[in-house]
Amino acid sequence: MIKNISNLGDAALYCDFGGEVNKEINTEVIQYFRSIKKEKIPGINNLTPSYNKLIISFDLKKTNYKDLKNLIENFNINKYEKFKNKKIEIPVCCDESLGLDITRLEEKLNIDREKIYENFFRKNFFCYMTGFIAGMPFLGDLDSNMRVKRLETPRVKVPKGSIGITEQFVNIYTFESPGGWNIIGNTPLKIFDKIQETDPNLINPGDTVVFKKITKDQFRNYNE
Repeated sequence: MIKNISNLGDAALYCDFGGEVNKEINTEVIQYFRSIKKEKIPGINNLTPSYNKLIISFDLKKTNYKDLKNLIENFNINKYEKFKNKKIEIPVCCDESLGLDITRLEEKLNIDREKIYENFFRKNFFCYMTGFIAGMPFLGDLDSNMRVKRLETPRVKVPKGSIGITEQFVNIYTFESPGGWNIIGNTPLKIFDKIQETDPNLINPGDTVVFKKITKDQFRNYNE
């Protein structure tokens, strides 16, 4: 449920669902995001969901803040079916040449790498949002004993396909990019494909992700 709607600049609504970051609140955000998108409300030109917020951008030539705020406040979310998420399996190679921060994680978490990977691969992860770089999924929630802060000095280049963890989240670098997440492996799978115009994201908000461990040979030969 939206707790508050305020203006964001001249042409956007800031819909606040609360301060907590959890699956229940994020599911509400995604339900509004998908339902409003289906409604095709005149004047809305972009919808941006996050963990617990939804930004609705609009064209001032077609609508205004007051009218759109009133429409969203009275929007009948119940007329749309609850969204059905996909369950996606992502192959991951955890060879030390790809798990760049596994030694650091052993030290920071005080857990040996076998246990770190055991915890990681047994979890189902919920996609809260995508962003930062195109198609990058933010997946939660890591167990409390697996949570660690970002690197003190971010890398200038994190390899494409890298799997990183920070605090309660896991993400996948869809392109080579600067970044400070703790890298535990790499996937050969293409997570973002700009050629797919209708939906370039393999993983979307609301989807569930499970990771499957593969060998270095499987990683090298994955796309052959």
